[in-house]
Amino acid sequence: MNNWEKIEGTPYPLGATWVDDDAAFNFSLYSKHAETVRLLLFSASNVVHPVYEHTLDYLKNKSGPVWHCRISKSDAADAIYYAYRVDGPPPQPGYDWHSFDFEKVLLDPCAQSVYFPDDFSRDAARRPGSNAGQAPLGVLPDRLCGFDWQDDRQPRHGSDLVIYELHVKGFTQHPDSGVADLHRGTFLGVIDKIPYLVELGITAVELMPIFQFDPDDGNYWGYMPMNFYSPHHAYATFPDACQQQHEFRTMVKALHAAGIEVILDVVYNHTCEGDQRGPTYSFKGIDSSSAYMMTGDPDAPFANYSGTGNTLHTANRAVRRHIIDSLRFWDAEMRIDGFRFDLASIFTRNSDGSINLDDPPIISEIGTNADLTNNRLIAEPWDAGGEFQLGRKFPGQRWMQWNAHYRDTLQRFVRGDDGMVADLMTRLYGSADLFPDDRMHAYQPPLSVNYITSHDGSTLYDLVSYNQKRNWANGHNNTDGSEESSWDSGWEGDEGVPPEILRLRKQQIKNFISLLMLSNGTPMFRMGDEFMQTQRGNNNPYNQDNETSWLAWSRLREHSDVFRFVKQMIGFRKSHPSISRSRFWRDDVKWYGSGHHVDFSTSSKQLAYALHGASQNDCDLYVMINADARSIEFGIQAGTPGSWIRIVDTSRPSPDDFTASAHKPIQQASYMVAGRSVVILANATSQTP
Repeated sequence: MNNWEKIEGTPYPLGATWVDDDAAFNFSLYSKHAETVRLLLFSASNVVHPVYEHTLDYLKNKSGPVWHCRISKSDAADAIYYAYRVDGPPPQPGYDWHSFDFEKVLLDPCAQSVYFPDDFSRDAARRPGSNAGQAPLGVLPDRLCGFDWQDDRQPRHGSDLVIYELHVKGFTQHPDSGVADLHRGTFLGVIDKIPYLVELGITAVELMPIFQFDPDDGNYWGYMPMNFYSPHHAYATFPDACQQQHEFRTMVKALHAAGIEVILDVVYNHTCEGDQRGPTYSFKGIDSSSAYMMTGDPDAPFANYSGTGNTLHTANRAVRRHIIDSLRFWDAEMRIDGFRFDLASIFTRNSDGSINLDDPPIISEIGTNADLTNNRLIAEPWDAGGEFQLGRKFPGQRWMQWNAHYRDTLQRFVRGDDGMVADLMTRLYGSADLFPDDRMHAYQPPLSVNYITSHDGSTLYDLVSYNQKRNWANGHNNTDGSEESSWDSGWEGDEGVPPEILRLRKQQIKNFISLLMLSNGTPMFRMGDEFMQTQRGNNNPYNQDNETSWLAWSRLREHSDVFRFVKQMIGFRKSHPSISRSRFWRDDVKWYGSGHHVDFSTSSKQLAYALHGASQNDCDLYVMINADARSIEFGIQAGTPGSWIRIVDTSRPSPDDFTASAHKPIQQASYMVAGRSVVILANATSQTP
């Protein structure tokens, strides 16, 4: 071993690592502007007073902007936690707005597990003075367990990819989840529900943020990250550091064994430290002006393109290194299959907030990193500063993207808005206007993540049950939450809802699910939409850690007919590769209206099409869509009488709404499509090659 390294430590990797040959810990911390860095080691019995302190000497413990040291296990005594104190210059004019406070105990941004003492306090990190004994601490690496992945194999789905957006706690926290009390709201609770996920037919889960977030911030969704390496402590059955990682890996391994990909919703655009009024936990006290974008305004120093008070400075190479290293950790150590990047347009912002669409470094580095090339990369292609980069405008060529235009079109068409037929055609086809497949761009339809609802908005049931959002409980005077194209189906809310209104709501939900599963692209829906989960009209319950947000599994029993339909439609999509293709349908699709030609007039609410499947070894499909309240007779413009069988008619009650087999052929050349319904026919005589 290099004697210099034994004495001085090494600058990389960042964080705390165990050096087995030296029986020592290596510590490495990036801080370009720090003047003093002190390492603190704590025992389990005393998290106020360190059992060991070491002040780093820049003449031997600093390489460029990185501070580092090597501490032997014998010197560390019985320490199991660590942290730093960092000092530096006071706030400077312009963009060098520092927030050093040597009294603050600071969490290593690269800690792979976070410990919260009993007296942990967000307020202590916000006010002047020491927060010793109240600060989150990193766990020393010798306290982290290994994991035997055995024969784990990461699945990779193609035309059968169906994404299910899931909140780890909300999925099983409700008392009626059927999960054992110890497992409710945890990674292990997700494992208990894998048979349900398999029955439903989804092939990927997209987990809402599971990075360690601030437990005192009140953000139930988890979009206030504190650390980019450690699983959230409260999602483990026990707070022990080893248990957190072990249970997360156990969940991933179990999902893989069931053929389900695991995608993480990751937040690399801001942290829970907020602006100058927020807490100092980590980055802010280590090197604020490197970590965050600054405005140059001393009264409001932190740029806020995230809507949360601060914005990570991803144009800075050190911040990019933090992000890439974190992604590589979750890929290699946790075997994650993909990442959905929250507010990804922030990645295109330069240091001054301007936009770089030519070649933003962080997007290029993520997309070309050899360790990440097999991961799904999914962008939320906008930010809270008003930047919107959906489609070819977003500079990540192979990135999938949440398609907000798809969401808006489907919501408006199914509601019955005028003038939506042309837009609906474009969205069903795969949004070629946004993801063009011309020679220059060569995009493919699977890059479009098609969705109608997500965590950020109403549930699917609430979308057809409320005209007005009911967000009063969130504490913002009902001014928060997005504006959606909802329609209450003729009766606002759930109080005293007549049976005929409930039937119409179920029919509208089936319409949404049918169109989602018929669309070229990648479908995604949120947990519980398959059995009409409700948030009672709250379309932004980010701080509602209660039954507003927890899945009410009793609704699965109450609305088993809707669950059956969703399950059948997922199975239908997966069994017909002609629907979801790597390329656009092109000449395999023929568009019609209720007559032979598509009616593009403003008042038109009808569309039909024939999707020919021979090129995909599939049968032909014929789809008729009527968003009008009136029944409309559609001519069947393809095939011959007697060649079609009805698979789906959303106007019919269960189980006749989905009849996949043993149905008599339709002998007529037309079909009466009920108001607000979707009909799907399959050609029983078309032969696959």
